[in-house]
Amino acid sequence: MTDKPQLVHITPETHGVELDLAYATDNNFTGKRIYKEAHCLLLASAEAALRKAIELADSVGMKLRIFDAYRPPQAQKVLWDFLPDPNFIAELGRGSNHSRGTAIDLTLVDSSGEPLDMGTGFDAMVKESEHFHKGLPQHVQRNRLLLLGIMHAAGFKHIANEWWHYEMPGSRALPVIDNSESGPFKLM
Repeated sequence: MTDKPQLVHITPETHGVELDLAYATDNNFTGKRIYKEAHCLLLASAEAALRKAIELADSVGMKLRIFDAYRPPQAQKVLWDFLPDPNFIAELGRGSNHSRGTAIDLTLVDSSGEPLDMGTGFDAMVKESEHFHKGLPQHVQRNRLLLLGIMHAAGFKHIANEWWHYEMPGSRALPVIDNSESGPFKLM
């Protein structure tokens, strides 16, 4: 029997980030709470890259606000059942990189604690959420490019459809981590 990969807890106290974990509330695209408790976890390699992103954001007077990180496969199924659209939700057979502990959804907030205008909200399943969607105001493009630059410089890559989603390269080679029953994630 092989041990499960270890997930590292991310907290405001240990990492200097803001947490707004959407799936531990009903303030997400499903309109219902998916996790009973809010926990932010990443694999050690992704957590190390996140620390670099935090440092880079701080160097320009910004902070990171995290919406989601590790997601148990059962939670992924809840999302897929609600919106079976492979443009925005990873198909169950493929598995989400969130369920591998290598993906993170986040934005930038300024020194006053206000999130930068990214043109759409987190988890807006619309064309305007694409990283380089034409027709968005210049300040939105600038804000998205700032987030993109920080995350790429820290070692993450982006996906085309979601300005908020970043993941570690090579994530698909890693196994899905089922931490829903033994870990801090209990589904609703």
